[in-house]
Amino acid sequence: MAKSGPAESGLAAARVGELKKELRRLVRAIAEEDDGRIDTFQGAARALAALKDLRFRGSGNSNGVLASQRKGESEIEAMVVPEHFLCPISAELMRDPVVVASGQTYDRAFIEEWLSSGNRTCPQTQQVLSDTTLTPNHLVRSMISQWCIKHGVTLPPLDREQEEWLITGKERNALRRIFDKMSSSSSVPEQKQAVRDLRLLTKRNRSFRALVGENPDTIPQLLSVLSAPGLRCDPEVQEDTVTTILNLSIHDGNKKIVGDNPQAIPLLIDALQTGTMETRSNAAAALFSLSALDCNKLKIGESGAMKPLVALLEQGSPSAKKDAGSAIFNLCMVHENRARAVRGGAVGVVLKAIGHHSLVDESLAILALLSSDQDAVEEIGRAGGVPRLLGIVRDSPCARNKENAAVVLFSICMHDRTKLREVGEEEEKLGSISRLAQNGTSRARRKAAGIIDKWKRASRSTHYSC
Repeated sequence: MAKSGPAESGLAAARVGELKKELRRLVRAIAEEDDGRIDTFQGAARALAALKDLRFRGSGNSNGVLASQRKGESEIEAMVVPEHFLCPISAELMRDPVVVASGQTYDRAFIEEWLSSGNRTCPQTQQVLSDTTLTPNHLVRSMISQWCIKHGVTLPPLDREQEEWLITGKERNALRRIFDKMSSSSSVPEQKQAVRDLRLLTKRNRSFRALVGENPDTIPQLLSVLSAPGLRCDPEVQEDTVTTILNLSIHDGNKKIVGDNPQAIPLLIDALQTGTMETRSNAAAALFSLSALDCNKLKIGESGAMKPLVALLEQGSPSAKKDAGSAIFNLCMVHENRARAVRGGAVGVVLKAIGHHSLVDESLAILALLSSDQDAVEEIGRAGGVPRLLGIVRDSPCARNKENAAVVLFSICMHDRTKLREVGEEEEKLGSISRLAQNGTSRARRKAAGIIDKWKRASRSTHYSC
């Protein structure tokens, strides 16, 4: 059998890359579309069949290039890879390790996909992420590189094009047509359909999110639709517009663009108060996404978002409550917003949630942030929060929840001798705080030890005064 030349092998490899990109796009469309089309499934089947044909046809040297591409993967499978080199999501050797706000490291492509799907927790710890910033982990990347060199393993290079960050001219034209239909010269049905199309487009394809942000006029044009006659009070248009803003805000480059638009944040806050439950949930999720930037945290808080977010946390559907809780937590990372949350009724709502065993993780995380506010500490004490927090320390299987409960109890004990006595009685009977001081997280141990020290000094003072 005649051997393939370098040009033929190169063409085969290029064709494989194209097919992989197309297959990836089609599979994602099938997974994310609300109303999958038959031609999408057929296209995916054709791409898969063509890829299979290229991969496995013949047994001669025509597959040399493809075999060399698979060589790195087979080499990795044949040896034991250090666990901290593997992405917790994919269980594969990381190519571009990044750190999330929880301190955990993931491969960039997989954690980006996780976040783009609307998740706002760390996959490993389930901790609510304070922001969605991804920081390159140069140390781990260097260690992986050294390990690969030592063991003769070659990782395929990073290929952003295959990650679908590029967009075709055809897709650019489609986006342009959508915005043309949003103009005031179009009919109301055309404008409604244009907003719906943009919502679906920004959901399916990450590159569209970046493309929309390239033109500074696109955000005002999108928001202007809601002020058009016949659309101002349309709940479907409101939901589509809010969800499109959510989709756009997921792209890091758009967060400041959307936040700087004077209409965007007020529109989301209005949707929190007047929209359907789905719209309110998506508005909260959009505010959470935008609040990854500190400058947006302040704008959102100053614009009056906290009270409607607290109301949604109390009255919303399960998913809406989770979105509202995530947004409140993120906003309270900025000190100025903590007083706003307290005035908005956050303390009573999160204590009620803890009492109902609902959103306990998020509620405790919010309380831990608010415990730096004197008014919040006093309200927690008055509302009977101490017994609930002691119950968390005593009975919760979650180390993070015990830690947050200890943080709040420490703040209460530093300001209220009556509550310190209540905590001390729990310690005398059950030793819950002592156990936490020995077995908790490092922060929990510090807070528990501080509580015990304060209680002992207060007990000695009382004894001497007698």
